[in-house]
Amino acid sequence: MSRVVKSWYAGHPLVWLLSPLTVLFWLISTCRRLAFRAGLKKIYRGSAKVIVVGNISVGGNGKTPVVLALAQYYRKKGVSVGILSRGYGGKSSYYPRKVTGNDAANEVGDEPRLLAIRSQVPVVIDPIRSRGADYLSNELHCDLIICDDGLQHYALARDVEVVVMDERLTGSGLLLPMGPLREGHWRLATVDAIVHNRADIKKPALKAGQTPQYLMHLKAGEMCSVTNPTQQIGIDRVSAKTITAMAGIGAPERFFTQLESMGLTLSTKIPFPDHHQFTVEDIPAGTVLMTEKDAVKVSEFAHNDCWYLPVSASIDPQFFTQIDNKLVNAGLIMTP
Repeated sequence: MSRVVKSWYAGHPLVWLLSPLTVLFWLISTCRRLAFRAGLKKIYRGSAKVIVVGNISVGGNGKTPVVLALAQYYRKKGVSVGILSRGYGGKSSYYPRKVTGNDAANEVGDEPRLLAIRSQVPVVIDPIRSRGADYLSNELHCDLIICDDGLQHYALARDVEVVVMDERLTGSGLLLPMGPLREGHWRLATVDAIVHNRADIKKPALKAGQTPQYLMHLKAGEMCSVTNPTQQIGIDRVSAKTITAMAGIGAPERFFTQLESMGLTLSTKIPFPDHHQFTVEDIPAGTVLMTEKDAVKVSEFAHNDCWYLPVSASIDPQFFTQIDNKLVNAGLIMTP
């Protein structure tokens, strides 16, 4: 994260110059939310139950591992699960679109392609989420839809809301564009669970009422070749090399810190903006380590010494029990 962005996130005094725009943003978002609540704007309610995994701030917070963990958990329980994404960063010629691992990331988006490869469940992209949810429910016969982002997309009814937060929490606590928040801090008290993507042992205190909070730890797997994912090596195989780490995610420093905590010495760290569209010129020579999210975008032109680190979310089992209970109450029959 650049110094300018960090200052903005923390609430630099100059952000008050943007206060008129923040008032306008608050007015528009409040009127929109009230219009849905009053029935003036239509809310789509399909036959499938919906879990929304989102956040109240801008930037990557670690939603993808949570979406994957939920999809894998319910797939193993025998529930017909699908994942819905806006497809940010992709330029598909049609919607709704079912994503496969063979699709180009610049068409469907990097995260949807990653989800399609890893989840083993149907993944659909559509900027109109209600239409995408209808396709998953009626055409792909999904009984449960996990929505990647879309907490503020009130046109889609939901049964469970999960917020993911990282170490930045709510930053300055100010609404856009003065600060990073899409909705006020009050929103945390209305969701069903908060998952913290951070290394702290203790959960931070938040003014979120009685909202259950859970810590998420990311478990790293074997290093996988970008050009041939079936080729895997242990971290010790690259530890003696001169390593360049690159990351085009919301918080690149988190990835670099994770690599260093595994005992790796990074000679160069190259941060890119979230959803960066890579070119062959972006990839240096030598041993390069990157995130799995970036690997799906560069696999066609990466060289043979590029590696990515797949990660899986480890969340307190009570989190899944909490979601189970909400879905049972919503009428989704869970199979043993």
